[in-house]
Amino acid sequence: MEEITIKDSLKITPMVVDGAENTVQLVLNGYLDTYNSPDFQSHINNLINTGIQCIIFNCNGLNYISSTGIGAFTAFLKMMKSKNGDMALFGLQKKVMEVFQLLGFTKFFKIATDLDNSLQLLQGGISEEKPSSEDESIFPLIFECPHCGKKLKTSKPGKFRCNGCKEVIVVDENGKAQQA
Repeated sequence: MEEITIKDSLKITPMVVDGAENTVQLVLNGYLDTYNSPDFQSHINNLINTGIQCIIFNCNGLNYISSTGIGAFTAFLKMMKSKNGDMALFGLQKKVMEVFQLLGFTKFFKIATDLDNSLQLLQGGISEEKPSSEDESIFPLIFECPHCGKKLKTSKPGKFRCNGCKEVIVVDENGKAQQA
């Protein structure tokens, strides 16, 4: 399998996974957005149609993903499941993981910590390590700025600046927004 470069913005390096038949690791470098997602999807669909049963996406080098990119992963998962296959992702950078969380897709994908953990997830040997927050069900959260009333959205608790009135807001782990 050869390395693929898509529109000078995404490089896919396929790697054989030792000891795992019909499984391939795809190392992603660059970004995945509306511009390159159709070509990305075409290449991966072709790979799936060769009989690959499991795909592990190594996302250590994926520095940006749009909702269209996540849509491509959703299409791959659906296609893999229809062929009795599966997939996992690992190495998601913080900002990429936040997009998955914000859109609610961490519930659908097997997200692992590393290659070995991915293999274990695909083989059913361990359960997934989901974000460890007792209140994770309230995030992503839509709340009103306590200063100006503008609706805002956050994927986690913390300090934020309202993009309307520019005041600083603190959202606690229970989803309560207050002035800083």
